[in-house]
Amino acid sequence: MVATAHNADERGDALTVLGTALGTLGARERGTARLEAAVAAHEAALKERARERWPLQWAATQMSLGNTLRSLGERESGTARLEAAVAAYEAALEEWTRERAPLDWALTQMNLGTTLRSLGERESGTARLEAAVAAYQAALEERTRERMPLDWALAQMNLGTALGTLGERESGTARLEEAVTAFRAALQGWPRERAPLRWALTQMNLGTALRSLGEREGRTARLEEAVTAFQAALEERTRERWPFQWAATQMNLGTALQSLGEQESGTARLEAAVAAFQAALEELTRERWPLQWAMTQMNLGTALRALGARESGTARLEEAVVAHEAALKERTRERAPLDWAATQMSLGNVFRLLGERESGTAWLEAAVAAYQAALEEWTRERAPLDWAIIQGNLGNALRALGERESGTVRLEAAVAAYQAALKEWTRERTPLQWAGTQMNLGAALQSLGERKGGTVQLKAAVAAYEACKTIALKEFQEKWADVVRNRSEAASAEIARRIVG
Repeated sequence: MVATAHNADERGDALTVLGTALGTLGARERGTARLEAAVAAHEAALKERARERWPLQWAATQMSLGNTLRSLGERESGTARLEAAVAAYEAALEEWTRERAPLDWALTQMNLGTTLRSLGERESGTARLEAAVAAYQAALEERTRERMPLDWALAQMNLGTALGTLGERESGTARLEEAVTAFRAALQGWPRERAPLRWALTQMNLGTALRSLGEREGRTARLEEAVTAFQAALEERTRERWPFQWAATQMNLGTALQSLGEQESGTARLEAAVAAFQAALEELTRERWPLQWAMTQMNLGTALRALGARESGTARLEEAVVAHEAALKERTRERAPLDWAATQMSLGNVFRLLGERESGTAWLEAAVAAYQAALEEWTRERAPLDWAIIQGNLGNALRALGERESGTVRLEAAVAAYQAALKEWTRERTPLQWAGTQMNLGAALQSLGERKGGTVQLKAAVAAYEACKTIALKEFQEKWADVVRNRSEAASAEIARRIVG
């Protein structure tokens, strides 16, 4: 067809048709050969369709090229194809202006936003995500609810997704609240009766944004709403109809229930979270979905750990160990180093809880080993705040070990770990964590000082306790003020006794 076309216009049309057909085929296949051929066809069409002679057709071909490049980019780990797609969409917008072709302009803005969002999800900054938000908002200027209700709902959904990802990377709640607003708007355009599966997907995304808000605000109302949204999604995402999506929703429901349970004093929510994770594992098997299976095992382990922390026995904690160790079978250091490190840290927390309930040292030593393993990947350079968390937890395990042993080596190592954590947990950046670590550092120094002569460690302990008192945060002072005061007074009394005696 292309070879027999008689002029540039016909050749351009034929190449565009060929590229579109190849792109459609390629989208349905696992490989990339058809998509690569589609890119070549569209690029050849652009050589035939000069922008000066056929500006609107040229823009349409740029749009098709962008779509194909985006499909390729979503299958690759790099960003080159996605960046090329952005360039193609931006080129199309030079001719498909809002004044000349408002609906084509809006569609291109939508596709541009989706590509920018994909790029932003692969990068650590927020610039691409902010650009995606701007593109979606531009599309909504033409894709109004009155004119195009379903397209308006889709744009709201995509906008909410970009805002939610932005909100996860920022410390405040404004973006997450905007995401919730966008998802709720989408639900108005996608009622359950008209678009049940899209309604369910939007409920799922709404639940995710509400859960993040609830975890950040420390209140239960948002988390309750998140649970409601996930449960609504499950009304359409049934196991019989959509087993994988059902399992993914069960996992998200479990996460919301766990967050609720951690803020409440009972165990009902945590038990419901365990049940949700176990339900998800019925479909997310290791054979079919190894990485998702491992993630769910990890979540199950953390929920069991939270339950075990509230119960007097060790059965739940031992189940948590089993779940974490299962996760590590797929979350290997070679395949997923940061996930491996996160699982090691969480496993260390379980070991430490077990160790605190038993008189021996085996569990505590296992906790130290797990934390030290996690630090091999969660380095200060790569993940400074995560590194500080592990250093603080390592300090707690070492201090517990040191208090059961007669020497000072473990206590000295605990002091070093707390001091390391304080390099990132500064008073300005993380005042609550800084105060808690100062308190733990004081306890380690006090134990050291009681075993050594002189007053050096005891004076350092008092200084650490006094530092805690300078933090006026209600959540710290209400819980720990009396503990800090009593410890400081005890250390000061021992200093006075040693000076006099």
